[in-house]
Amino acid sequence: MPANRHLTTTVPLVLSFLLIPLTIAMAFLWTGEDADQGLSQKIFYFHVPIALTSYVAFGFGAVCAAMYLWKRTEAWDMRSYVGIHSGTIFGTLVLITGPIWAKASWGVWWNWGDRQLNVFLILFLYYCAYFMLRFSLDDGERRRAASAIFALLGIGLIPMSFLAVRIAQTLIHPTVFTAGGASMPNSFLLTFVVGLAGMLSLMVLLISVELRGKRTAARVLQLQRVQRGEDA
Repeated sequence: MPANRHLTTTVPLVLSFLLIPLTIAMAFLWTGEDADQGLSQKIFYFHVPIALTSYVAFGFGAVCAAMYLWKRTEAWDMRSYVGIHSGTIFGTLVLITGPIWAKASWGVWWNWGDRQLNVFLILFLYYCAYFMLRFSLDDGERRRAASAIFALLGIGLIPMSFLAVRIAQTLIHPTVFTAGGASMPNSFLLTFVVGLAGMLSLMVLLISVELRGKRTAARVLQLQRVQRGEDA
């Protein structure tokens, strides 16, 4: 196994296993309680990094889709698929942690009047539909091209979802990062940054492991086809 492939799993594995537990320790043992939300605010250090990581994963999938349409190589299609798959995993975690935080802090599981919630749900469902499209087509160029185009068409929902917080100005999604800096104490900010780094490391790890597994499966399938040809 090439050294660079070994590093693509070892480095994010070590970082995620160090940074995520460190985030938990910092959140509950170092940072103080929020004056308004109290203990329930602690989920901020996980929910928001998970949401940002899902945007990165979806963006990675879309960029790889564009590269596939340019290069027309299966490797880019595989990267796009795995990136979107990772994005839906983190998106699911967003839709789990978000309502828990909302219920604990504001007494509601979901607010259909909140633009950020609705735009993210649309983004999530859109990329869930990506898999329905992909696996409704036979393997080949048509499937890869249709999947790449679909992935690219959804890229506009990412900035819309991110900017919805600033447009809506709601209590459920207050704006904590402004042009003047972060509207939080330094201990809160540092814990958030560590949490974000941990989630991004976990994303890289998931993508790397899944890519390795799919490459191995593709090689096995190719060998089986060759074997069947020889037997024939």
